[in-house]
Amino acid sequence: MESNWKKTLYIVWVVQIFSLMSFSFGLPFLPYYIQDLGVVDPEKLRLFTGLLSTAPAIGMGIMAPIWGMISDKYGKKPMLLRAMLSASLILICLGLVKSVTGVLIFRGLQGFLTGTMTAAAALVAAETPRKHMAFALGFITSATFIGRSFGPAIGGILAEKVGYRPSFYLGGTIMMICFFLVLFYVKETKKPVVKHTEKGLKNILSVLTLPIIIVLALIFFLRVGRSVASPYMPLYVQELRGTIEGSALVTGLIAAGASVMSAFSAIVLTRLGDRHDKKKLVIIYLVMGLIVAIPLIMTKSLWGFAVFYALLFFALGAIDPLIMSDSINMVPENKHGLLFGIRATVGSIAWAAAPMMGSVVSVNYSLDAIFYLIPIFLAGALGFAILFKRKVPAV
Repeated sequence: MESNWKKTLYIVWVVQIFSLMSFSFGLPFLPYYIQDLGVVDPEKLRLFTGLLSTAPAIGMGIMAPIWGMISDKYGKKPMLLRAMLSASLILICLGLVKSVTGVLIFRGLQGFLTGTMTAAAALVAAETPRKHMAFALGFITSATFIGRSFGPAIGGILAEKVGYRPSFYLGGTIMMICFFLVLFYVKETKKPVVKHTEKGLKNILSVLTLPIIIVLALIFFLRVGRSVASPYMPLYVQELRGTIEGSALVTGLIAAGASVMSAFSAIVLTRLGDRHDKKKLVIIYLVMGLIVAIPLIMTKSLWGFAVFYALLFFALGAIDPLIMSDSINMVPENKHGLLFGIRATVGSIAWAAAPMMGSVVSVNYSLDAIFYLIPIFLAGALGFAILFKRKVPAV
């Protein structure tokens, strides 16, 4: 049994790296892609950049708890397979569209039908012994960041050499390969044996205790702070450089640097959670993030910005898995999938809200002003982290 959870963890880790790499070949460059599709007016460009980031978040926010309840009833592996197959087809379709409307439609479908990160984390959590939970969730989170580090770098090179459409085709093909790897090589040993005693909304409300609500608020503020600037990074790089030529490659490198630091943090800093107080570690890492966010918003150098951006993601990379490994013990085992689904919904609400906030700020003020939102929301996350530590004893 000891080796089964490790085998599942390592296989899903590899698959997740390539899955997130597949998404990251083309999606970070959507602001450039829609310019190729005819959106060139600066205000419309910023508006559509926000909408394209919000669209999948809405669908995921609606569906995540439903997929979570289905996974508790029928198993976690089928949900991962569903997410990967849908992602493969959607990525290929994104490469085939002829207008920004088509991009918007498939980004919306992406939210309703995919969600590989949540499905993979739920599967790993179900198979992992409690004493190794922080390590396992941190390790699987690192796969997300590793995939996001190589994906934009490779996608940036592809965009400069052959255009944006081949990036989506390549991503869809790799995602399909990942689907078959999970289908044939991942075995789910812990099958659901206990049915939910409540159904629908009552089942969801049964999970929402005060400690879980505090955790979800913390996740919301953390996700907004971490993602509010990301959709506008290509436009910010383009503005700093004064040209779109070569900006895709530079954007990819900056995103890669941030993701590498996040992955390193998720592997190294998260592991401390199996030996020390997770809540205290979360507070320490949030303070680190706040300290780094100040010079980030002050620097006007492109490469100085890249360095502080990477350091910010190093500080924040371990927080999410630490929170989840602590909170998963606060609900019954037969509701773990639902908890991951609710968590994904809150993350999706943040994912939807962040780019729209960025859109309003950038249109009314400037692109630079978006980065002031980062320390504001990290401070909010820190407040909830302190409240969580006071309200809930160490697990």
